[in-house]
Amino acid sequence: MRPSKRAADALRAVTLERGVAKHAEGSCLVKFGDTHVLCTASLEDKPPSWLRGSGKGWVTAEYGMLPRSTGDRMRREAATGKQSGRTQEIQRLIGRSLRAVVDLVHLGEKQITIDCDVLQADGGTRTASVTGAWIALYDCVQWMKSRDMVGPKVIRDHVAAVSVGMYRGTPVLDLDYAEDSEAETDANFVMTGSGGIVEIQGTAEGKPFNEEELTAMLQLAKAGIIDLVELQKLAIL
Repeated sequence: MRPSKRAADALRAVTLERGVAKHAEGSCLVKFGDTHVLCTASLEDKPPSWLRGSGKGWVTAEYGMLPRSTGDRMRREAATGKQSGRTQEIQRLIGRSLRAVVDLVHLGEKQITIDCDVLQADGGTRTASVTGAWIALYDCVQWMKSRDMVGPKVIRDHVAAVSVGMYRGTPVLDLDYAEDSEAETDANFVMTGSGGIVEIQGTAEGKPFNEEELTAMLQLAKAGIIDLVELQKLAIL
């Protein structure tokens, strides 16, 4: 039995609230159960210096956890003078995930930066960030379209992410912290709305997982991402 009493293939309660940040071109407050992440999209009318003159734009991301997003206060990374390896890994994952579904030529020589700030953490902050970041990106592009800054083909597909793990010998979907902290295997899957795989991150914390278990986790992830993409579609109606 899962600590949350959910079925093995059940997501936590997921909500995607758009337009929560007044000044951002796009924003979304995403909640996966007790994991809450504020995603904002900011537009710059120029690309990074290394892309100038290329005709292409760029989508990038930054990620951070607020000091009391966890049980004990964490020091702000700005106070330490550097980002942790975990932070850098996650923000690169978010950026890669979004660029997988963006036509950078149609975006033109502009840059969109997605900021994902974890307000409350209970496992799966990176997967919630990817899923909410797509909504913020979509709204930013819509803002640009309404001002004739881009054409209609910038975003090619949805993208969402979900965690899957082996918990007490059983593959389970969308781990919360209680499960994540005890799971034998923890994996994150990023997939597009059309079923393409963008990234798989999987680690055995104890006993190595086998091919059959990997297949079972992939099937759970695919079903979960189908549900998340449907929620994205409902959110942007």
